[in-house]
Amino acid sequence: SLQAQGFTLKAYMKNSKVVGPPSAGAFEERPAKPTAFRKFYERGDFPIALEHDTKGNRIAWKVEIEKLDYHHYLPLFFDGLCETVHPYEFFARQGVHDMLEHGGSKILPVIPQLIIPIKNALNTRNRLVICTTLKVLQHLVVSGEMVGEALVPYYRQILPILNIFKNSNPNSGENKVFACFKNCTSEHFQILNSITLFYYITIYTGNSGDGIDYSQQKRENIGDLIQETLEAFERHGGEDAFINIKYMVPTYESCLLN
Repeated sequence: SLQAQGFTLKAYMKNSKVVGPPSAGAFEERPAKPTAFRKFYERGDFPIALEHDTKGNRIAWKVEIEKLDYHHYLPLFFDGLCETVHPYEFFARQGVHDMLEHGGSKILPVIPQLIIPIKNALNTRNRLVICTTLKVLQHLVVSGEMVGEALVPYYRQILPILNIFKNSNPNSGENKVFACFKNCTSEHFQILNSITLFYYITIYTGNSGDGIDYSQQKRENIGDLIQETLEAFERHGGEDAFINIKYMVPTYESCLLN
């Protein structure tokens, strides 16, 4: 039979089979562009080195973090959040957290320069990059006074991707069970007794009582991280935060008003 797109002349021909529309690709990863962070790192422009200790890797700063030019360095480290390759990914992620930890009043004036790097990282739609960026955003809103309020005007740039992935869970048991049984006929379901169904649901959903969801333990569950981030935005964003979050993420429910 002839395959045809819907609403075309071919679709009205005999023996034609109308195929569904292609996937919109909202969840597909976008290739990240080369980052300025990698360029500066390879040139040796950052005052950092890799240090190993009993707890793992850490950054050895060659200068006091408090004395760094935050207008120059903080946007560059945020730009590196798109990186997924070691050591760039480690230095960017840990460098951001170190600078937020010691930045204090230096962070607030730099907020406008951080929005494009944050947006670029989220727009990669790479789940690990998104999780890393969400943890950074949670740290950012508590890193200095008025930082949470300063982010509110930029929700339109930051929140659209969060709205797309809010209910997305890579380990969603319901999705796996559906995928497992979507091609079953009624005869198949007559063969599958309740014990078999319970077995599959237990395996795929993780509802086994004593089972452990390691994605939650590692804080890599993207749906939970988005919820935590939105709640942090609301708590630290002032009186206008909730209405602006609700505008961009309509399914969000306030953690303060209820």
